[in-house]
Amino acid sequence: MAATDKPRTYGNWRRPASPGLMGLGALGTVGLLLGLMISVFAVMAGGLAAGAVAAVLLGTVLLVLLVKDRHGRSLLSRAGIRLGWANARSAGSHLYRSGPLGRAGWGTYQLPGLAAPSRLSEHEDSYGRKFALIHVPFTSHYTVVLGSDPDGASLVDRSQVDQWVAGWGAWLANLGEEPGVEAAQVTIETAPDTGHRLRREITANTDPDAPALAKQMLEEVTRTYPSGSSQVRAYITVTFKAVGSTGKRREAEEVGRDLATRLPSLTGRLAATGAGAARPLTAAELCEAVRTAYDPAAAQIIDQARADGEATEMDWANVGPAAAEAFWEHYRHDSGLSVSWTMTEAPRGNVQSAILERLVKPHRDIARKRVTLLYRPLDPARAAAVVESDLRAAQFRATSNRKPAARDMVATRQAQATANEEATGAALVNFGVLVTATVTDPARLPDAKAAVDNLAATARLRLRTAYGSQDAAFAAGLPLGLVLPRHLRVPAELRDQF
Repeated sequence: MAATDKPRTYGNWRRPASPGLMGLGALGTVGLLLGLMISVFAVMAGGLAAGAVAAVLLGTVLLVLLVKDRHGRSLLSRAGIRLGWANARSAGSHLYRSGPLGRAGWGTYQLPGLAAPSRLSEHEDSYGRKFALIHVPFTSHYTVVLGSDPDGASLVDRSQVDQWVAGWGAWLANLGEEPGVEAAQVTIETAPDTGHRLRREITANTDPDAPALAKQMLEEVTRTYPSGSSQVRAYITVTFKAVGSTGKRREAEEVGRDLATRLPSLTGRLAATGAGAARPLTAAELCEAVRTAYDPAAAQIIDQARADGEATEMDWANVGPAAAEAFWEHYRHDSGLSVSWTMTEAPRGNVQSAILERLVKPHRDIARKRVTLLYRPLDPARAAAVVESDLRAAQFRATSNRKPAARDMVATRQAQATANEEATGAALVNFGVLVTATVTDPARLPDAKAAVDNLAATARLRLRTAYGSQDAAFAAGLPLGLVLPRHLRVPAELRDQF
């Protein structure tokens, strides 16, 4: 086989590390040094007994910070999650009731949790296409949602797939140059096909004078084909900051006018990524997508209305669930029961472009599945600082021991390669993955969990159940453009220092 025929591989994903001793970050190392100084002062002031007590306390703190599970979670982090979950249950915030008989005073079915304060408006771009604009006041973000019909990789040449991957990388890199872009995400949703679209297409194109045999065959196709089939939808969201280049906070109308001229370029460049014909979602289409996610049983009614040419006339204040309850390991919402997972580690080594194929495909044990890829592009100025800091941290870990571990040596080479690529013009993007599996029968939930575990293994992803935050993970997996690090009480940048 010629060298040019070898499949192209991708890899060298790194999580920026903070320099420190014994696996601690910068702040953890500072705490260690302060603890040692306190122990010395305790020995000088109170003798060996006081020094021993100080040493035991210091050892306990180090044990809490250094003992981690397979997902990199320390005892302190897990204890914080348990404490937060206990506070949420005691406050009753894990329960949600809406509508005229709910707890909300205005009697609507608004979205719960992080998406509750969001607002929706509709604007028109320079091509005359209407697009929905989501505003989250808490984080001062505006999100536009794009819908697409991916081409798929079946019967496609490998060279074409490589071009699509390169086009997607270029699209993400260009986001770092776009003014005001905060984050982006791609949501691939698979669900059972109701058959209404096929029935509408056949009915609208059937010739009344066609032979009886042909009509009988089409009737059989309409009746049998939707059984067991699935539909795949792809959503691409781009989140912008409310603060413009002038430093002034912008309102929805001003942001809508700005995006009206930029959306044609954003959607046009997606054609080179294999995403198909991307278009902005209207307010009605976005409301239908969110409503179906919280109430899977509503999909039949919505598809039937579309087939009959009727408008659903949904508004943003009534797309949420009538009732929802968050549990430690799952989330109950209207007619669905969901479990969400978060990625804790990207695939190690090099992978091919089809690594996520089985994960995003429909699965017979999962009624509705969403795989959401989260991206946070970094501007060139910040990217340079991040890669240089990561390189220094990797070099410090490798040289702090006389016999450095093999992982430290490999991490140094990877950090050096990343720094070299960034210096030659490559973009830097932080990314993550959310997976949500929804079933309508609670008895099928164990099968759905086992299916996701197996699919994650084929994708070489390390997934962790979003314990204690199933409702937030479910909302983050929807095409709403929620940026989770902006909703944390303790900033993610500070957490990484431990």
